[in-house]
Amino acid sequence: MNQNLDQLKEVLGRARREIGKVIIGQQEVIDRALIAIFTGQHALIEGVPGVAKTLLVRTLARVMGCEFCRIQFTPDLMPADITGTNVFSLQRNEFSLVRGPVFTSFLLADEINRAPAKTQSALLQAMQERQVSIDRETHPLSPNFTVFATQNPVEYEGTYPLPEAQKDRFMLKISMLAPDRDEELNLARRMLGRESPENVLNSGAVEAVITGEALAKLRPELEGITVRDELVVYIVDIVRSSRKHEGILVGAGPRATQALLLAARAVAAIGGRDFVTPDDVKTMAGAVLEHRLVLRPEYEIEGVTAREVTEKLLQEVAVPR
Repeated sequence: MNQNLDQLKEVLGRARREIGKVIIGQQEVIDRALIAIFTGQHALIEGVPGVAKTLLVRTLARVMGCEFCRIQFTPDLMPADITGTNVFSLQRNEFSLVRGPVFTSFLLADEINRAPAKTQSALLQAMQERQVSIDRETHPLSPNFTVFATQNPVEYEGTYPLPEAQKDRFMLKISMLAPDRDEELNLARRMLGRESPENVLNSGAVEAVITGEALAKLRPELEGITVRDELVVYIVDIVRSSRKHEGILVGAGPRATQALLLAARAVAAIGGRDFVTPDDVKTMAGAVLEHRLVLRPEYEIEGVTAREVTEKLLQEVAVPR
């Protein structure tokens, strides 16, 4: 590895350790959140209440030295509540911009599917272009602007499913499961003292491993990780096969190809390698593709999941040697 890639590896390693002080277990979740951040993309976090989705994003912001804002999505939330609006000042006799919570680095869109499509779409321009338009004026966002949107996979009453165009803008879906017995026992014991995850985060025990400015400069170092042409072909074939599978009504688009390529490169960096392997692609294929696939109704009735279909796709596409 060259010096810059060594620095990237060191930052990723330190970030994992600092986040691990707060988030018990969930190493795969932590890695995938870091992948979204270091590739400059966005992530959809799915999990039942109480598995530390909000705490994860707050911790990521602390460790990355970035600003954090949270929006609780509700049915009465309006687009201006997200982006901000121009307010007339009687004292100065002019309009001034009151910035919304979207003007931050890490934005937690909590329970994003509880707001109607009009409000959800207020994030589309921000996620794609890192800028927002308010009263015909365009305002730039932070180069580190990253959306982590949460969904409850169980409770669908009073929710509005995300449009396919919006789901496609999330690089990957992170599934947060309940901790295993040993991890939950560790959590329970920590709650009896002053070492609960919230207390650890608020006490200052978690250190920033990088600044927001340095993070933006470090991202391009991922380009130094080698991806053989055979692996590029492998990634393209996986995504294209999703458009032909008999159980899939709508397959993944070209944005999924780009996302899988970036994700595989980031996995290699986390593993301390300067080259991508087929296993890196397989590791991230499910997280990148699952939320983008629309299964045929007959498959859904039979209980077939997008994860199972994705695993079948990987078995059908030839692995390069």
